[in-house]
Amino acid sequence: MFKASVRKHVLERSRGFNEKENPTQNTSLFKNLKKIYPLGIQRSSSVLSISSLSLSSTDSFLTDSSCTLDSKILLSLESIGRIRAPAAEIKASEVSVANSIQLHTNIAPPTSNDGELKRCNWITKKSDKVYVTFHDEQWGVPVYEDNRLFELLAMSGMLMDYNWTEILKRKELLREAFGGFDPNIVANMGEKEITEVASNKELGLAECRARCIVENASGIVKIVKECGSFSSFMWGYFNYKPIINKYKYPRNVPLRSPKAEAISKELIRRGFRLVGPVITQSFIQAAGMTIDHLVDCFRYTECVSLAECPWRHV
Repeated sequence: MFKASVRKHVLERSRGFNEKENPTQNTSLFKNLKKIYPLGIQRSSSVLSISSLSLSSTDSFLTDSSCTLDSKILLSLESIGRIRAPAAEIKASEVSVANSIQLHTNIAPPTSNDGELKRCNWITKKSDKVYVTFHDEQWGVPVYEDNRLFELLAMSGMLMDYNWTEILKRKELLREAFGGFDPNIVANMGEKEITEVASNKELGLAECRARCIVENASGIVKIVKECGSFSSFMWGYFNYKPIINKYKYPRNVPLRSPKAEAISKELIRRGFRLVGPVITQSFIQAAGMTIDHLVDCFRYTECVSLAECPWRHV
């Protein structure tokens, strides 16, 4: 009886010791991220199709044993200004991450048989230059600034009437019409300003669409008062770190996802308009909250590197 009791005590101590030595159990915060399903909409001749832009979770930085869990959390939150991480911890972690990224950047980008950079399949030789530039430089890059997030939300809403190429060609006009997409400015737009925007034939924005953007600006202002920033509100759905998917073919990319549906439902509850699940999915793709470039696209590795250490480019 006494021996059995001693053996039980030894086993319990051994089990406790092993649990202390296994730090991976503390990383459940990052392992419980749900899989996100991307999207992009383009109005072709008739129906909606995936044409915007398309990857599953690989957290190489977060599993880097040279960087402590506390440092990883501090750095991720530092990127959106929620807390101020000690400079010494940031510097030590950045050195580790820089070495990891260097491995990626030393690898030659994938090219097609004709020697050109390999892009997502929806980018073709017939694609407009403005659309190609958007894919090559902006789409999938994590965005943390409220004005830019508001701009992408507004442009994503316009996918109801136009495709990305048509919207991107109007971007500067949209910025001029909506005060650089400053939510505080747009939320205070009156009937006269809305009518002027709607009467701009070059902009081609119906009055009801202009009102939606103004109403969404008011919604963002309320969120800022409640959460500190629209960025904090949105990135909170992603644990403040982009979700990385690994899609090989455009057909693997769905038009909506559970994550987009949850965000859409909350935005609609708060009075936002033109934020259905499909539109919301396009928005989170464009804002780099989900990295959806196809795995053989030359931008995949670049965007993954930014996603794994977002504070580097903020």
